[in-house]
Amino acid sequence: MKKNIFLLFLIFLQSIFISSNILKIKIDGPIGSITANFVSDSIKEANNNHYSALLIEMNTPGGYGFAMKKIIGEILNSKIPVIVYVYPSGSSAASAGFFILQSAHVAVMCEGTNTGAAHPLLAIGGIPIGENGKKSILMEKIEKDITAYMKAVVTLRGRNVKAAIDAIEKNSSYTANEALKLNLIDFICNSEEELLKKLDGEKIKIGKKEHILKTKGERIIYKEMSLREKFLYTISNPNLAAILGLIGILGLFFEFNHPGFILPGVVGAICLSLALLGFSFLPINYIGVILIILAIFFFIGEIKVQGFGALGIGGIISMLIGFFILVKSPDGTLGIKTSIILGIALPVAIIMLLITRLVIKIMQKKPVTGKEALLEQTGEVVVDLSPQGKVFISGEYWDAISENGEKIEKNSKIKVVEVDGFLLKVKKLED
Repeated sequence: MKKNIFLLFLIFLQSIFISSNILKIKIDGPIGSITANFVSDSIKEANNNHYSALLIEMNTPGGYGFAMKKIIGEILNSKIPVIVYVYPSGSSAASAGFFILQSAHVAVMCEGTNTGAAHPLLAIGGIPIGENGKKSILMEKIEKDITAYMKAVVTLRGRNVKAAIDAIEKNSSYTANEALKLNLIDFICNSEEELLKKLDGEKIKIGKKEHILKTKGERIIYKEMSLREKFLYTISNPNLAAILGLIGILGLFFEFNHPGFILPGVVGAICLSLALLGFSFLPINYIGVILIILAIFFFIGEIKVQGFGALGIGGIISMLIGFFILVKSPDGTLGIKTSIILGIALPVAIIMLLITRLVIKIMQKKPVTGKEALLEQTGEVVVDLSPQGKVFISGEYWDAISENGEKIEKNSKIKVVEVDGFLLKVKKLED
């Protein structure tokens, strides 16, 4: 009985000291797996710890469809109000960000911001149109699905369905003032203080219950990503992952062709491992992976075949195409940038080709040590060969025998044609 009273007392204290707080997080940049997991965990934390609301400060060009839907699902199922605030001036909530803004219990923008541009070509990924410029069946299917999804979210929040659908079908984009007039957002606030004042007393429907916000005097507790999440978010940037992958491929390729240096192999292995970790959080096109692996085999084949560069050039083309299509980007700004591919991938491919050509030249070069180094060497007879005697070659005296058993006199010029242990077979050179 005493334990139950003590627990009730703790819950009472928790309701006093925690419920008066608002948890705040930021979305700043493209929305991917790491961002979705961070937002999802934050919503759960805010619910479990009885915060009065969750404030999401957002500035995003968009993101991947699967990450967007995960965030929206958590917002729709939240038992506390989720406020999405597009802030500061100059920020945007485009593409996937527009969907998230519309799913919020309270949607707020700052002056100088914009939202919209949510066509599925940007929100889901590049889908080819049909013949004669008409939409393909697949494109129509995706557009209808995403439109129905938007209708459901906007209707639930009591916002302007037509204006929201225009952002999809017509790719419309809205300023903060336009969004407010069209009933796509609830407020325009230029600071957090102004936001808290306007939210105070606001009635919000969560499920079948009505929730009245009491934000006056509440503290905003800011939650950042953990070091682990920041690290994963950084390396899941497709451009950085691509650079690490290229460094890794180059380092390992150099080590395999010049074993013994060690450092290039170690650096290459670490960079390639980090690149694979980064790409594991991204939607990968496996045809791109196959083309990159194929490029490496082309470079190796160039060494084995010792051709005239055909395989090497094929490797460069295969690597460039592979990196171009590697990430299934919902937007050109979210995939691997062309400048990265042409500025880094192309030079790396050319360097690999040059290393390949260098290896081929070394393999074709005549040996300078051992028995093979004596072949084709010229020298002078110091003891008559009849047919065996001695010759002087490359500063050393050798036992030698004439090639056809003929006699070769002292001081005659000879050339080595065969090496048998320590006995050289030679032939006389004509004057």
